[in-house]
Amino acid sequence: MTEMTKRILVTGGTGLVGRAIEKVVADGEGQPDEEWIFVSSRDADLTSSSETKALFERHKPTHVIHLAAMVGGLFKNIRSNLDFWRTNIHINDNVLHSAHESGVQKVVSCLSTCIFPDKTTYPIDETMIHNGPPHSSNFGYSYAKRMIDVQNRGYSEQHGRRFTAVIPTNIFGPHDNFNIEDGHVLPGLIHKVYLAKQSGSALTVWGTGKPRRQFIYSLDLARLFIWVLREYDEVEPIILSVGEEDEVSIREAAEAIAEAMEFRGELVFDTTKSDGQFKKTASNAKLRRYLPEFQFTPFRKAVKETCAWFNANYANARK
Repeated sequence: MTEMTKRILVTGGTGLVGRAIEKVVADGEGQPDEEWIFVSSRDADLTSSSETKALFERHKPTHVIHLAAMVGGLFKNIRSNLDFWRTNIHINDNVLHSAHESGVQKVVSCLSTCIFPDKTTYPIDETMIHNGPPHSSNFGYSYAKRMIDVQNRGYSEQHGRRFTAVIPTNIFGPHDNFNIEDGHVLPGLIHKVYLAKQSGSALTVWGTGKPRRQFIYSLDLARLFIWVLREYDEVEPIILSVGEEDEVSIREAAEAIAEAMEFRGELVFDTTKSDGQFKKTASNAKLRRYLPEFQFTPFRKAVKETCAWFNANYANARK
């Protein structure tokens, strides 16, 4: 290892985004002066300050992409808001403090658009994170994630640290959690279509199908994460998302999945189930000022690739 080598530690390295970054780096986006280290909860319990400190001492990173978090879909959040708050606060504080104490040059953490105020104007942008309480369904997760932004500003002002964060919209892709009860909407639907196809039954979608979301393919997000790590120098977060015009309804998403999986059955909407937030449209104007030419994978193509991955890896997929 030369003195100039960047040692990039990726926490949550075996999750949806970590796997995508690993693939994109392996497929040619990596640079010769970069050494990438992907770690998971098997390598260290990041809720423990001593284990986190030991991890940093072991790998001596110069840069960190911080993805590790306790995450879950709408219904898991509703059940466990306190757990989401406590676990994520511990993880984030330990990672950022260990990064500071060990002299890490730059940290890029991962936030989420669900942290924005529930009562807001649309489209939401980076300046609006702290303008009001988040949606009551996931207040624990949301407040814990918002505190990363507070800590980043603190480490910058008090210690001159280059700690920042990205705010992706709804991420999906290979290696997602396809659990129907606790997963996010798109992977949950992919699993449901798979099972409905097997049993010859109708596809039941929770809610009305009317809520709208901006979905970002994990491989696109991975390319943007690498750009942020190398080029983006603001402490203020940046929203990583497709444009407002690319928002799709849950019904449209379900139809895209049904088409990709060649599901010919009936689509039924269970309106006794909660819809969650109707929309959380985010502006990607800041991203476009930096990267006007960035090409996102078209939604249906990304859905098709994700469905193909799930079909091929059904036995080992998280579900």
